[in-house]
Amino acid sequence: MKKPVVGVIANTFHIEGRFFVQGAGERNLRAVAEVAGALPVMFPGLPDVTEIGALLDVVDGVLLTGARANVHPTRFGVEPCAAHEPYDEGRDCVALGLVEACVAKGVPVFGVCRGLQEMNVAFGGSLHPEIRDLPGRMNHRMPRLENGEIHPDPAVIFADRHDVRLTPDGEFARLLGCETIRVNSLHGQGILDPGKRVVVEGVAEDGTIEAISIAGAPGFALGVQWHAEYDPQTNAVNRKLFQAFGEALTAPRR
Repeated sequence: MKKPVVGVIANTFHIEGRFFVQGAGERNLRAVAEVAGALPVMFPGLPDVTEIGALLDVVDGVLLTGARANVHPTRFGVEPCAAHEPYDEGRDCVALGLVEACVAKGVPVFGVCRGLQEMNVAFGGSLHPEIRDLPGRMNHRMPRLENGEIHPDPAVIFADRHDVRLTPDGEFARLLGCETIRVNSLHGQGILDPGKRVVVEGVAEDGTIEAISIAGAPGFALGVQWHAEYDPQTNAVNRKLFQAFGEALTAPRR
């Protein structure tokens, strides 16, 4: 039986200060292959290389991965600041147009971390560069040691850190069959104002938006602020999400 194909967006990396490389985290690829049951195919976040129409002729769905780079502030009407770099404007260009195209054509799209933020901006929403700076918010960034260095243990970095309350009778509540889930947290930027078609599906204890869907989307169009790709092989919540994404890849387009 032919496997469905998932396009996994790549990020720009500057290697050794000399080479520009496009790459995606291996856990994203394994989540698609091992849990969604699809063939992951990376495509570049470069607008002069990736033509969206041609891409959607090839893939059955799209995974918008997390990334270190923030969405460029000019994409939602804010002046850029050096403190919130790095940016990846090539990926912005590809991802924002791709979100709209996927939703319009009913191509399943799953946004993870930066991917959720891109989905929000694509539909006119805004972001805050440091959610932890807003009154009453917790620090959603990855754990660090007392000397400021990133914690060396991935199990600590990706450990579940806070609850998310799901919207009653929403897409996520129906899919997961519960009212509250517990998730990891590794982000600075987050949703400030939801876009015009963005439906809030779950919020953290401090009010940070953690899960969204796109109103009126004819196909799977969900986004999560946490890193669901880290452990869907063992985490029941993340497994259900990637399995649902996988099922959507072979469902008839509406």
